[in-house]
Amino acid sequence: MSDERTTRTAVRTITDLARLAGVSPGTVSRALAGKSLVNAKTREKIEAIAREHGFRPNQMASGLRRQKTGVIGVAIPLGHDVRQQISDTFFMTLLGHLADELTLEGYDLMLRRVVPEDDPDWLDRFIGSGMIDGVIVIGQSDQFVRIEDVADGYLPMVVWGNHQQGQRHCVVGTDNRLGGRMAAERLIAAGARRIAFVGDTTPIEFAARFAGAEDVAQRMGADIVALPTHLSPDRASDEIARHLAAADGRIDGIFAATDTLAALCLTALRDRGIAVPDTVRLVGFDDLPIARQTVPPLTTVRQDIAAGARGMVQLLLRRLAGEETESLVLPPQLVIRQSS
Repeated sequence: MSDERTTRTAVRTITDLARLAGVSPGTVSRALAGKSLVNAKTREKIEAIAREHGFRPNQMASGLRRQKTGVIGVAIPLGHDVRQQISDTFFMTLLGHLADELTLEGYDLMLRRVVPEDDPDWLDRFIGSGMIDGVIVIGQSDQFVRIEDVADGYLPMVVWGNHQQGQRHCVVGTDNRLGGRMAAERLIAAGARRIAFVGDTTPIEFAARFAGAEDVAQRMGADIVALPTHLSPDRASDEIARHLAAADGRIDGIFAATDTLAALCLTALRDRGIAVPDTVRLVGFDDLPIARQTVPPLTTVRQDIAAGARGMVQLLLRRLAGEETESLVLPPQLVIRQSS
């Protein structure tokens, strides 16, 4: 009898129930709320386990979740590079614009840096915390499937990332494949024929940038190779130096996945006595403030980050009002400076 009591009293939270059912906490929450997006067999299994253990969702907590908090959650998942920092210039630029837009709309911002391998249910727990009215996710990282699953039953969520045909979650972001094409076209027009893509192709956005550059290289008879490089500054500098040493003069063009990586490439090239753009042409991506401050200034593919932030907030407000919205894909713009 004591064993039975111990088993029954062990189920105190939705997370406990999810563990027994072999599903995510978000699925349990949606099933107990009667959401039709959870299939009947799964819902019946969850309800049966809940009855067996005498589990009832906390009604006060449920009531609090239905009240407005005036807070929007912003999550940055780092599944592809757990050592990347929120102080990264891209994150800080986008967060600044988001904070401005949310403040104008009367909302506060709650920020979470997430390492998914340590917290697989990070998104379910965040939206089920009762502390936020909606969520903005910055970057899909390697979490596309997790985000898609949550989007099935949770409307007030907008993601900064890359749009793919048929996806269910609402995304705002640049046409990364087109941006990659622009970068490669510029490098080849400047005389490059042996191009290195410096970056990690695991994140969906970077993979699209590389694919676009690869399209152009194949069409125009140039070679391109991906050189995996982390975004965390304590690793990227050493990795870029090793890439250049291994290349030993065999590359004459670099497409860096971000302006931050492009700036590190400039430093590494200078350290090796390689002239930019005379010997190696260089193109970045983002058009962050640093792109105008390097020597030489960076040619880059511009993302309109301010417009993206406005778009994310406006779409989220519409979704908070119960409206299904389409994704927003922004056009990239090639900004030619002196590095190419």
